[in-house]
Amino acid sequence: MQVGISQLIARDLSLSDFWTQSAAAGYEVVELCMQQQGALTPQSTPEQLAQIVDDATAHGLTLVSMTHGHCTGNLLDAGAAQQTSIRETEIGLRAAAQMGIGCTLHTLGRLRPDLYYDDAYRNGVQSLRQIAETAEQLQVALAVEFVWNGFLFSPLEMKHFLDEVNSPYIGFYFDPGNMAVFQYPHHWVRIVGPHIKMVHLKDWQGRALNGGWPALLAGEIDYAAMNRELRAIGYDGPMISEVPPEVASFAETAAAIRQIIQM
Repeated sequence: MQVGISQLIARDLSLSDFWTQSAAAGYEVVELCMQQQGALTPQSTPEQLAQIVDDATAHGLTLVSMTHGHCTGNLLDAGAAQQTSIRETEIGLRAAAQMGIGCTLHTLGRLRPDLYYDDAYRNGVQSLRQIAETAEQLQVALAVEFVWNGFLFSPLEMKHFLDEVNSPYIGFYFDPGNMAVFQYPHHWVRIVGPHIKMVHLKDWQGRALNGGWPALLAGEIDYAAMNRELRAIGYDGPMISEVPPEVASFAETAAAIRQIIQM
């Protein structure tokens, strides 16, 4: 397993400062964020993408993941919003491929009062089946993360959803800190199983109305149980920090990840 960090928790840093601080703290791999504005956008040229890779490599860092934070549409919707998000997602996948990134993170979209859950489910499957064709051509995976958007709130539902999409390039981005308030995260690993493409790391302490994400190892997550299940499915990939520096320093979190990997 590799010690990684996500740009999600450092978007106030310039990319140059992010490389420097991540390398100094002992990280090995990095997750980038594609945004509508910033160093990495849908308009980034091949030359700019190549420069990003070169700069990361110069700091001893490998790019392994990218988030689709640039998407303005909604993969759970129908019509124009769905097609916009499909098109935006495919742009992100192509940029990831050009940078040698093998996995991207997507949160699918959002529900609305007039967008019923069952319709959103069918739309999501349809969207990902269409995106899977591009992902397979590029050999870049899209991994769905469970977030608090009111959708796919159990491991069984996530598994069935991904089973219906039925593509080796559409999978799951596991983050134990996101479901610990509702279930035991290691249950998700066993149930969702080989759909897991990548792992974020956050801890959790408290209940739904009074909880939060503390420093790694300061919360309630059973990382030893998580690791047993991850190893049982053959996962040996990155463990990517999503711990903000105001909660714990980059170096403290990198040390905690190394401790977790050894559990």
